[in-house]
Amino acid sequence: MTIFEQLDYYGHEQLIFGRDEKTGMKCIISIHNTALGPATGGTRFWNYATEEDALYDVLRLSRGMSLKNAAAGLALGGGKAVIIGDPEKLKSEEFFQAYGRIVDSLGGKYYTAEDVNINEDDIAKIKSATPYVTGTKEISGNPSPFTAKGVYKGMKAGASVKFGTDSLNGLVVAVQGLGSVGYRLCEMLHAEGAVLKVFDINQNAVDKAVAKLGAQAVGAKEILMTGCDIFAPCALGAVLDVNNAKLLQCKMICGAANNVLADAETCDVLEFMDVLYLPDYIVNAGGVINCGEEITQKTYDAAVVDAKVDRIYDTVLEIVKLAKEKDISTYLAADEYAYGIIRAAAKR
Repeated sequence: MTIFEQLDYYGHEQLIFGRDEKTGMKCIISIHNTALGPATGGTRFWNYATEEDALYDVLRLSRGMSLKNAAAGLALGGGKAVIIGDPEKLKSEEFFQAYGRIVDSLGGKYYTAEDVNINEDDIAKIKSATPYVTGTKEISGNPSPFTAKGVYKGMKAGASVKFGTDSLNGLVVAVQGLGSVGYRLCEMLHAEGAVLKVFDINQNAVDKAVAKLGAQAVGAKEILMTGCDIFAPCALGAVLDVNNAKLLQCKMICGAANNVLADAETCDVLEFMDVLYLPDYIVNAGGVINCGEEITQKTYDAAVVDAKVDRIYDTVLEIVKLAKEKDISTYLAADEYAYGIIRAAAKR
């Protein structure tokens, strides 16, 4: 498909390409929908194999942010950005200021935040060039704890449906990815008595989980097929497709990664296998709820954010209920739920 055909496919509003010759900064900002408010979504810094891969990622992620923000009840639209290159080699103050100027040129139509390979210090550098940044140290800081809590609450809601109780005590949870969100999720699961199986490309993170949380380390391939009650993908997206989904040995999927499933057909496979899939953008909305509080409220209140994140539990139950009522997958039910909110806003 051409670029415009790709924009047409999911109804994206705008695509911005930016570069800075001096620092080597190359970025793509995708604005999917602004019916509810300014587009909001983090910036991902990744050494993509091709520019086509980067474009595919940013288009999928920005659409996901529209749905996530809508389903979370936020007055925010969906956007996302990717920076192309090796973060280990390219990061500098000048580099992020150059990127910040691209964000600033949109005049508040897009607010950015942390994502893969972007931390609080990087955000501070971006903010020196634009005010359209959230998750700053001065206000709320890293939103990862709220993301992890939302996944945890969603997991408990899903457990109440799948296992008849929302207690996670004694359940085996396989966690793929031990970054700031994945590891915090493991801490909460461990505190409740869940049994952990973990994988991460960072061996230090794995060793830490084994030593402090009693987790069992498994390999990259084994994490998908290890026996468990719940599979929690917390790394990059597109983890499951119609082929490898058949290898799963779990009863439920609930994780922090964006775009866990390659497509709706993958969820059909999971339905056939009687595996309950909790849509990623429903359960991982805690971070953007936190960022939304920064953007839309005059005074930031962490307690208010905490209460809103707790509601993810109820939203999960609504999605599961809608799926059963309409005899559709939870993947499609989540989209229907979120798009209904967006369409209603567009008519106002």
